[in-house]
Amino acid sequence: MRIKRVNKGLSIFGKLKILALIISFALFLPISSFANEPEVAKNHELQIEGATASNSHANAHEEKLVKFNPGKMILEHVKDAHDWHILDYHGHSVSIPLPVILYDNGLHMFMSSKFEHGHATVESKGNYYKLHEGHIFKTDAAGTIEVGEKNAVTNPKPLDFSITKNVAAMFVGAIIILLIFFSIAKSYKKKGNAAPKGLQSLIEPVILFIKDQVILPSIGKKHYARFVPLLLTIFFFIFINNLLGLIPIVPFGANVTGNIAVTLILALIVFFVVNLNGNKSYWKHIFMPDVPIALWVLLIPIELFGVILKPFVLMLRLFANITAGHIIILGFFSLIFIFGEKNVAAGYGTSVLSVAFTLFMSVLELLVAFLQAYVFTLLTSLYIGSALEEHHHAEEHH
Repeated sequence: MRIKRVNKGLSIFGKLKILALIISFALFLPISSFANEPEVAKNHELQIEGATASNSHANAHEEKLVKFNPGKMILEHVKDAHDWHILDYHGHSVSIPLPVILYDNGLHMFMSSKFEHGHATVESKGNYYKLHEGHIFKTDAAGTIEVGEKNAVTNPKPLDFSITKNVAAMFVGAIIILLIFFSIAKSYKKKGNAAPKGLQSLIEPVILFIKDQVILPSIGKKHYARFVPLLLTIFFFIFINNLLGLIPIVPFGANVTGNIAVTLILALIVFFVVNLNGNKSYWKHIFMPDVPIALWVLLIPIELFGVILKPFVLMLRLFANITAGHIIILGFFSLIFIFGEKNVAAGYGTSVLSVAFTLFMSVLELLVAFLQAYVFTLLTSLYIGSALEEHHHAEEHH
């Protein structure tokens, strides 16, 4: 019943997100595809005979200008990267380099600035590496990227343990969480049971709400206490990183919880915690369901599939909701540049509506940041509670 109520409450926000996503892409995808057509006419103009040297210099400068590509911009902001992009200025990209750590017959360490945003090949201990579409490949001295069928790169990839943008953002989030809770712990030591003040008065109601309204009812009074630290850590990790992802200033703005690898690790933690703590009744319900033996062939695979499906749904739910929010916000923001390329007045006119929708979605994302952390913690608590639930056949029969 609790899951149904949560899903019903979230359905409004989900439908609103889907509607906004459809509208934004319906608006800017046709225009952007038109804006990115091959510049045949411009290249033809460059070949007109009798053009003066000054005119050809001006046309050459225009040829270097790259039209705004909303799809590329959105993907660059949503995906992980080996540097922290800040801005583009007159064709030059400004970013903060991050450490690259590779294992390829030995350890290779250098800064991502050596790649020069994918234009340079880096030599390390006799091996050559190149950054191509966000991935590091092993190449020859010339930096050749070999492409096979379906435009797939065939170059070998070294083991990549680099400190990427999302990894750096997680370190920042972890530091903020530690500072918050060390500060609160220090306040409790000084004041004891006195009325909370400052940051303590803000965080304490959230902790009590998650503990008393989510964890305790879902797991039960007998077992809930030993899972409180884990579940509170999961909640605040997701919540804080969701909030930091909405701040468009370095060292914030990374799409941590919108990265499928991060949500996968969280889902795996839930999977092992649930199944390692499952009692006899939990496993009996899976491998010896209380139905006629003839139906076991059908029910046991379904139950085993459900064991895997639960964390998988957790992974996709968090990843999809956070990523969709970032895409919608960036999509509305892109409308300014798309219309501005066609007409300056249209760009200024569109900016009013675009900024208004962007602000609205940003405020909505503040609520979604909390809701997604809440739902992930709630469902995890319910899964743990179902694994620890005691079944008394006599009472069920009565």
